[in-house]
Amino acid sequence: MQKTRFIRQNVFPILAAFIWGTAFVAQSVSTEFVQPFTFNAARFFIAFVFTLGLAVLFRARRKRDFGEQAKPQPHYRRELLVSGLCCGAALTLGNNLQQRGLETTTSGKAGFITALYIVIVPILGIFLKKKVGKGIWASVALAVVGLYFLCIREGFAISEGDFFMFLCSLCFSAHILMIDHFTEKVDGVELSCAQFLVAAVFSAVGMLAAEQPSWEALQACVWPILYVGIFSSGVAYTLQILAQRDSNPTVVSLLLSLEAVFAVLAGALLLGDRMSGREYFGCGLMLTAVVLAQIPWGAKKTLPAGEPEKATALPTEENGQTRIQED
Repeated sequence: MQKTRFIRQNVFPILAAFIWGTAFVAQSVSTEFVQPFTFNAARFFIAFVFTLGLAVLFRARRKRDFGEQAKPQPHYRRELLVSGLCCGAALTLGNNLQQRGLETTTSGKAGFITALYIVIVPILGIFLKKKVGKGIWASVALAVVGLYFLCIREGFAISEGDFFMFLCSLCFSAHILMIDHFTEKVDGVELSCAQFLVAAVFSAVGMLAAEQPSWEALQACVWPILYVGIFSSGVAYTLQILAQRDSNPTVVSLLLSLEAVFAVLAGALLLGDRMSGREYFGCGLMLTAVVLAQIPWGAKKTLPAGEPEKATALPTEENGQTRIQED
């Protein structure tokens, strides 16, 4: 239905942005107790268990409603494995770099630098043979200036945390492009579950190889870990995947970029973070850049003559499974 589709494509990404923005506070608090790999191994394991329950529930409902039609195609498991490995690897790198960066930067700055993925995504699209217009290049230049005012201090020094955040934004850019590709092949909730399993395993390996985890440290920040594991990971990443399916990526990406605004507000309200006028100016330039980068200047998508809108409430075979097609 039209209302359901509107909620999925507009409300879902705003909710995801709000959860991610406020999660920077929980992640910042956790850096005082646990190291990055330990934190992410715990959060992704919790997220895996949460989304596994959702995936089992939804598959059972499809089987009840559609019977044998809901059975996955022979190639589906292979597609799910490949998509889980690729998205999980990008998620592991991005989140561990982010957690490492939060040790030495504020949650507000972290949110804005992470939001740079909105500009990086179309640039990486060049390698996928996607045209990049002049407006995108202007946005990139504006974002670089904003990043300078936000991060560069006296003597052109960039903090270690800011650098890790920029690397994190590169990883999240790759993750967004992978999601756009794989949501055409596999179910969104099951993809979310698979990527969390991969990220939990990779993070656990890093934890055992490079850190000294302890139950006492995990217990000291159990509530932030539960919040990030269930909401920031399990809920928000699943909302992102569902929102990106058959949606306008420009609108969805723009709404997701509100994460940066929520991060600054949450950091100021909950952690007492304060930023200088120079840094706020940089934030303003970066937010302007990520908004301009998503405006389809002069582009207008139209349906070919005679092509009908999507049918309502008809079962269709998609991602190897039977699904209800919405308006």
